[in-house]
Amino acid sequence: MNLKRTLACLTALALLPALSHAQEVEVLSNEAVIEIIPVEEATTDSIVLYTAFKNDPTLARIDSMMSLLGSNHKPKKRKKGEELWDRAVEMPSAEILSQRIDWLNEQSQIDLDYNSTVDRFIQLYVVRKREQVSRMLGEAEYYYPLFEQALEKHGLPLELKHLAVVESALNPAAISSAKARGLWQFMLPTGRMYGLEANNYTDDRQDPALSTDAACLYLKDLYGIFGDWQLALAAYNSGPGNVRKAIRKSGGKTNFWEISPYLPRETRGYVPAFIAVNYAMSYAKEHQIYAQPATRHLSQTDTVHLDHSIYFTQLAHLLNTDVEILHQLNPRYKTDFIPASSLAEAKQVLYIPTERISAFTSFRDSIRVLASLEAERRESLQLEEPAVQEQITHRVRRGESLGKIANKYNVRVSDIKEWNRLRSDVIHSGQRLSIFTATSVASVQKETKEESAVATTDSAELPIVYHRVQKGDTLYNIAQRYPGVSANNIMEWNDIANAKHLKAGMRLKILKKG
Repeated sequence: MNLKRTLACLTALALLPALSHAQEVEVLSNEAVIEIIPVEEATTDSIVLYTAFKNDPTLARIDSMMSLLGSNHKPKKRKKGEELWDRAVEMPSAEILSQRIDWLNEQSQIDLDYNSTVDRFIQLYVVRKREQVSRMLGEAEYYYPLFEQALEKHGLPLELKHLAVVESALNPAAISSAKARGLWQFMLPTGRMYGLEANNYTDDRQDPALSTDAACLYLKDLYGIFGDWQLALAAYNSGPGNVRKAIRKSGGKTNFWEISPYLPRETRGYVPAFIAVNYAMSYAKEHQIYAQPATRHLSQTDTVHLDHSIYFTQLAHLLNTDVEILHQLNPRYKTDFIPASSLAEAKQVLYIPTERISAFTSFRDSIRVLASLEAERRESLQLEEPAVQEQITHRVRRGESLGKIANKYNVRVSDIKEWNRLRSDVIHSGQRLSIFTATSVASVQKETKEESAVATTDSAELPIVYHRVQKGDTLYNIAQRYPGVSANNIMEWNDIANAKHLKAGMRLKILKKG
């Protein structure tokens, strides 16, 4: 098969090529399409291997986590007849890759093997994901010292720090489709087993220090169960039960590669991805990948303890710093509000820039005053009738971020993403976002009366009333309360495209027909 014909076939199949020089290939039935193409420009006896895996869950997970970095990078579109490889990122031979992995393996307590599967993931990181690896190298300058301190404290291999790259792409606010959170992607039940709690205001899974310590404890327990780091990593991904099951199905074998066919599909690629990340983060410069400048370093931050509640916006004003910086340093807090600790004699831990420590010390009394005023305000609100939610539409302005919008309305970034079905933190100028803000029932009733009074009719219009949606309401039972009104009428009058969009606290316009 000549090169031109091969390129046409690959284009017709809409494959996403991954470059490789591996000489051995594991062919998974119905999951891979493989074509070997000689390349004249390549070094002697080397080949380029194009492999496209359909519905590979490990690749899907990596893509999902990396997309949360906020990168707008997209694969380059190839023109007709253009070579499928990029000479600027030409891969070294399989022999060189193998030698480099062997050197890493000699320095590691974890078996780092090289084979065609590992080769495929190496190329994922150093070819297809070059920009994201550059960003993660910058983030690593902040997070890796923290990871290394915890790993050393627990007597664990330091190269486990790379596991967070596979798990979350070093994004402490990462949320998977299964609702795992944080740098180490803990599900809530597992997190609670290792002391990570969550409530309306905080989530320990998103705290870099707390979650790293919990991950160390979990990894230590898994290694204690299996006595092998590759199996412990597989168990971290899919649970120890699935690894035990795979060992039984394999006839009692305890080698990851031998039990791999019996593991869940994502887990089969999990250990190879971990090995590939070790390579990519260690040999980035050899592939002309360099760290994007880090926005902060661990040595430039310090911890303070709060015994009173306060808002990030208030604290940022007192410290004369950017509220976005405080949010970035403290991903554990889900809203703009930092509550007082619920535990007796305990204090909230907060990370702030080192240069603002003296300002924090100077304004301790001011923080206490603000906390006291806020406590009084909240206590007075509790005496009013319960709050409901009101929907408003916010149009994004140039330079606005989800964090700034969330602060403006005192809501969580995660709520805004859920209300608007956003998969990442990227928003655009002019974009419209639905926001649900808390309003007391008394003020809502007053507002509704005023609107009803203003909405008088003339000879050409029907009377207008406003209905506040209560918990449990449906479009059908709301329509039943107004003679001659149907659910479709309500949807039309209020621009509701789907009945599922109905939420408690929404204000619906109703045209009375009788």
